Amino acid sequence: MVRQYEIRKRSLVTGGAGFLGSHLCDRLLADGHEVICVDNFFTGSKANIAHLLDHPHFELIRHDVTFPLFIEVDEIYNLACPASPVHYQHDPVQTTKTSVHGAINMLGLAKRLGVPILQASTSEVYGDPSVHPQTEEYWGNVNPIGIRSCYDEGKRCAETLFFDYHRQHGLGIKVARIFNTYGPRMHPADGRVVSNFIVQALAGKPITIYGDGEQSRSFCYVDDLIDGLVRLMRSPDEVTGPINIGNPNEFTMKELAEKVLEKTGHKSTLTFEPLPSDDPRQRQPNITKARDILGWEPKVELSEGLDATIAYFAKPAG
Repeated sequence: MVRQYEIRKRSLVTGGAGFLGSHLCDRLLADGHEVICVDNFFTGSKANIAHLLDHPHFELIRHDVTFPLFIEVDEIYNLACPASPVHYQHDPVQTTKTSVHGAINMLGLAKRLGVPILQASTSEVYGDPSVHPQTEEYWGNVNPIGIRSCYDEGKRCAETLFFDYHRQHGLGIKVARIFNTYGPRMHPADGRVVSNFIVQALAGKPITIYGDGEQSRSFCYVDDLIDGLVRLMRSPDEVTGPINIGNPNEFTMKELAEKVLEKTGHKSTLTFEPLPSDDPRQRQPNITKARDILGWEPKVELSEGLDATIAYFAKPAG
């Protein structure tokens, strides 16, 4: 009797122990994939993937993508890179190397294997935008020598590499420009505004707002974001992107702080600090392409997403 073996798509997720990467690993396993998670644990955490370590179709490899990786897979999601200012400014040279050398190494692997590769790019490629909301055709307004440039320009260079590999080698690529994302497994000390506000409110501390609080962001819940990435990867070959993946509903920092205080039931005061250098005043995605090409749009409202995120941070450690 011949035994029938189930053939599963092997998906490589770099940065797979990070906030977004771990949720992507969950989704791909739920969809029946075999998942190889690669992370050097600079910002990723084993706690994010601890529940997957005994899964029969999950494998963890400790590896830095700035060095070549030799592995056999069917598709690659390249999410490896610190994504919050606190983390990517800690070692800006390494951040640029992760974006650029990491992209070169993963593109080389995809080229050798002849498999599609998705790049997790960012709305930061738009810089402090002079066009609002931002469409994919907008070239951006980025300071190339500022303190955020290691991330902004690193991701812009990665996009360049992806499209040059596509044009020069016919490689199947997908580029997603990710806008502000929040949800469970955010690092409590990553400096991002949602986690900052929630951690401060739960501790009964004043909520710190940088600038006058009128600057705005558009917040996408992590499950919606992951669904957008998966839809982009599974889109027809001719769909390369870049495609904005984010929630077009825009909120000021003051509005977000007030929602967090309302949800937590705390009476924290608001304190105002100077706005960091090169911090964008506005950020809002135009998601027409995501709607028309991927059939995707976010479903989770900010109120619902904050409930889940606050519950995560309120849980006792361990």
